[in-house]
Amino acid sequence: MSDPAVAGLDVYIVGGAVRDELLGLAAGDRDWVVVGASPEIMAVRGFTPVGGDFPVFLHPRTHEEYALARTERKSGRGYRGFVFHAGPDVSLEDDLRRRDLTVNAMARTLTGTLIDPLGGAADVHAGVLRHVGPAFVEDPVRLLRLARFAARFHDFTIAPETLALCRELVRDGEVDALVPERVWQEFAKGLMTGHPGRMFDVLAECSALDRVAPGLIWNAEVAAGLAQGADRGLDLPQRYALLCRCSAPGVQDRLRAPSACRDLARLLPGMLDRLAGMPMSGNGAGAAHASAQPTVLSHEAVEAVPGPDRPAAWLALMESCDALRRPDRFEALLMAADCVRGDIEPARWARRLAAVRAVDAGAIARAAGGDAMRIRDALRAARLQALDPGRGSEKSGGWA
Repeated sequence: MSDPAVAGLDVYIVGGAVRDELLGLAAGDRDWVVVGASPEIMAVRGFTPVGGDFPVFLHPRTHEEYALARTERKSGRGYRGFVFHAGPDVSLEDDLRRRDLTVNAMARTLTGTLIDPLGGAADVHAGVLRHVGPAFVEDPVRLLRLARFAARFHDFTIAPETLALCRELVRDGEVDALVPERVWQEFAKGLMTGHPGRMFDVLAECSALDRVAPGLIWNAEVAAGLAQGADRGLDLPQRYALLCRCSAPGVQDRLRAPSACRDLARLLPGMLDRLAGMPMSGNGAGAAHASAQPTVLSHEAVEAVPGPDRPAAWLALMESCDALRRPDRFEALLMAADCVRGDIEPARWARRLAAVRAVDAGAIARAAGGDAMRIRDALRAARLQALDPGRGSEKSGGWA
């Protein structure tokens, strides 16, 4: 059935949908480019404008994004320093030439014809990530996107000349214009790939990592834990916690007890000035900070998770992590920590926590006659008794 909203328009599917089709991957969101139209024409056909710097519209029925073909010209520092032109005179080839990588600079017509003026299909088949042109160095977001695509398509190589342009982009200071929200958007996508460590390897190779994430320690130890988290399918806050685990110099002096859930901003001030120093809202870095707090890990905290036959230490860890009120958060913390230690046994910890939470604090308070000191001591004694492995098998309440 013909679509009246686009009938007669010169429209093309562009970018990732075309690339993923060539790779045999499942179809995701589709982006469209419209050539030869104007905002007025799109409005008459029922499209809703949503673009800020350049004309982007939502289809009246499918709500897919349709952008007018555009060119861009560098006008200032950073990824926002561009002037865009989206007149009817802009061709599809003009639009494709402004894109970041050749594998993202292909289009298909509505009848399925591939349009590939920059050799993207050849690079897809060869497994190469290659910049479209010298303008790559004008936009620092392209470096982040390259690193993220390297994590997603981990078996692709990066063209040496593209890496050279990345180093130039860092050397010229363009990356310093990146804002935290934009960094986090790419970090979040890269962390959820099957091989997230490659994103940070690429950024480190380009000398960009300490510029976009100051204070972040990226080494073999952190990489191994993050790889484990990806293999186990952990969620974004857990992977972010694993990424930040070693990034708090001097944290051992400040954490005297096995307290893994502390204020992330206090532990990682350098990084969070860039990645979380903003209101906790939207999809920006503030949201990352809020979501990562439940699973904050430090090297010392992971090593301090107590082993068998230490009920008092188990209870201390649960209390320091607010596990009794937020068991899901505690479980997420332990799952992430187990990617580092491998011997934590989160399921056993879940049973221990269930035993402690089953203690009837109300009954103890009533029996203690409301005396705060007696309530505290009796409640602690009851919880330790619930954790005491000497009380028998797991079936009867022992949680060793």
